[in-house]
Amino acid sequence: MDRPAFQSVAEIEIDAVTPSRRGFTLTGQGADRAEYRLDVHFELPLDPRTRKVIGELLTQSDVTIARRNS
Repeated sequence: MDRPAFQSVAEIEIDAVTPSRRGFTLTGQGADRAEYRLDVHFELPLDPRTRKVIGELLTQSDVTIARRNS
């Protein structure tokens, strides 16, 4: 069975990662020069060390948002 095709909507270079109650808020600028915000939530509680490591990893990341072609 063929997988549905996805179209890239935005490629975002992450500039800042801010801890939130249940995860993180990532902000950055896209290739289109627009500003983007992405909220990431976790179902499980994070201990301080894990939260720090995940925050550091996310700071070094880029995000691609894609949507399914209709």
